[in-house]
Parts: sequence; structure tokens; C-alpha cells
Amino acid sequence: MSARRVTPSQLRTLRRAPLTSAVGVMSALLIGACADAPTALQSPVSALANASQTSAKLGVGPAPVRLGAAGTFAILSKTGITDVYASAVNGNVGTSPITGAALLLSCGEVTGQIFVVDPAGPPCAIHDATSLTAAVGDMQTAYTDAAGRSSPNFTELGAGEIGGLTLTPGLYKWGTSLLITHDVTLKGGPNDVWIFQVAGTLNQGNGARVTLTGGALSKNIFWQVAGAVSIGTTAHFEGVVLTKTMVAVKTGASVNGRLLAQTAVTLQKNSITQPAP
Repeated sequence: MSARRVTPSQLRTLRRAPLTSAVGVMSALLIGACADAPTALQSPVSALANASQTSAKLGVGPAPVRLGAAGTFAILSKTGITDVYASAVNGNVGTSPITGAALLLSCGEVTGQIFVVDPAGPPCAIHDATSLTAAVGDMQTAYTDAAGRSSPNFTELGAGEIGGLTLTPGLYKWGTSLLITHDVTLKGGPNDVWIFQVAGTLNQGNGARVTLTGGALSKNIFWQVAGAVSIGTTAHFEGVVLTKTMVAVKTGASVNGRLLAQTAVTLQKNSITQPAP
């Protein structure tokens, strides 16, 4: 901000003016001086408001896991998808490198596209081995990214049982298996992120629910699991599953998220809904 002198005439005006008027004149001079600055100064209230908006936009918690091409799928598996009819999958489905014959969902059960590597899959399937190879590669990269996040906010929370808890955004780590035997709540805003690192298996009990509050979105919730994932009968699950092995969704359970498995996915009359991007 460049300096600006007070002229003799302005000084005489200040001496003769009442206190309140003098303050007004001096304020005008200061505002005029600020006009030469490259950027106008913000009031403290405006600065706080802008900082709050920036924080809300960035969200709380770790950076989200980048899914790449795997993020275009509701279900992606390397060794097949079995199904007890009828399930309803809202989103894309794919298997690779295994033959399309291992994808047992029927065309009418999928609102989206089915991708396989060869003509052995369902009659409506798209044969695109190249794109599937890229998606599977991105799935594995995402798993490695999530597993490699360091400096967890919470370690061994609940001794491996989070049923009944309310979880704020952050990075959670367990060196054991993880249980959800009762309802668990994830509370946060639409840009907040949760990453759960599980060294063992993840088991959700029958009828248990993962519930989101405060505007939290399932696309920002990542469950990195080294072992198998089991979602219990009539349970409801939220978030992106990144598992080194398989996902078993039991009878009547629903998922709002993605099932990205490096082995198989098994369905039994389930509802799977891919999150909005």
C-alpha cells in the first residue's frame, strides 16, 4: 500500500471538526490510501466468512481416495459376481480378468451397464477387456493408497467394535478385525472424509445400519479391508468398500456405495446403489 500525505488543508479541517466528524474524515483518508493497494482489504467479518466457506469446501478429514476408472462402477470384481435372484443394482457392474461367464447377474437386475472381457457374459453385456483392465488397476491402486495412509486420528477404537458409536471424519485404523453389531452413525458435512483401515475382516451384523447425518455422503467414506467383508441379512451399509479379498452381501441387505473386490462379490436379493459423483 503506497503512502499518502495529509495536506495542510485537510489537517486544518481535522482540527476544527468535532470528534465524530474528525473520525469520519480520517476514515475517509484511510480508505483512500487503501485504494492504491493491489487488493482491497477485507473486513474481519468478511475474512472469517470466506475462511469458513473455504474450510467447508475442503471438508474435514483426510484427502479422499482417488478411484480413477474404478469409480465408474457400483460393483467391480476380479473373480466373479454371484447372485440369488432378484437383486437390484443401480450402477455399472464389471468383472475382470475372469471370463464373463462368472458374472451371474441378469440384464434386468442392473440399471446401468454390464462389462465383461468376452462374449460369455450376459447378452446385454459390453465386451471391453481394455477398459476393465484399467478399472481393475485403478481399484488396486486405490486400495494401496487407502492402506498406506499414515498418522491415524483414531487407533483400535472400541477394541474393534464400533456398533452404537457416532464417528466424526478422520482416519481410523485397526490392527484386528472390525465388527458393526449395532447401528453406527457417521456425522459430518458433504465434503468430509472417512477412511477406515482394517487389517482383518469386516463383519456387519444382521439388521445393523450404517447411518449418515449432517449431510455426509457415501462417496466420501472408504473402507479398506485386508480380509473378507460380510454385510448381514437386512443390514444397510454406506460407503466404498476396497477389499483385498471378497464381499458377501447377505439376504435382503442394501448398500449405498461401491463394492470393489479383488476376488468375488456374492449377492442375495440385495439393493446396491452407486453414489452420485
